[in-house]
Amino acid sequence: MSDKLMGALYETMCDAMEAADIAGLDSVLADEFTLTHMTGYVQSKAEWLDAIETGQMQYHRMETVEATSSPEGTTPGLTARTLTDATIWGSRATWRLTLRSWFEPRGEEWVIARTVASTW
Repeated sequence: MSDKLMGALYETMCDAMEAADIAGLDSVLADEFTLTHMTGYVQSKAEWLDAIETGQMQYHRMETVEATSSPEGTTPGLTARTLTDATIWGSRATWRLTLRSWFEPRGEEWVIARTVASTW
């Protein structure tokens, strides 16, 4: 998997988060995708997309400060530092998040298999 493709999938995910574009997110996330929040809470794809669709999670602006890619064993990964302005379960803030995403093939395409968020 190329760095360019990883970056494009990551950017598609971020753009879809800001736009609350459920179909766009669904297209780049694996069916078994999980998002691990900075609190340690592991959220399934279905639960996360529902939270975005209902407005429980609103991503107002995501600025990527830096992004680096690296394979971890045979699994390609991308680590991005972001400034994420979001309202999560009623609390709005700008979080300094590190988003670490791993990718896997699905047929001829690649998808994001999981993302882990932590602070930096």
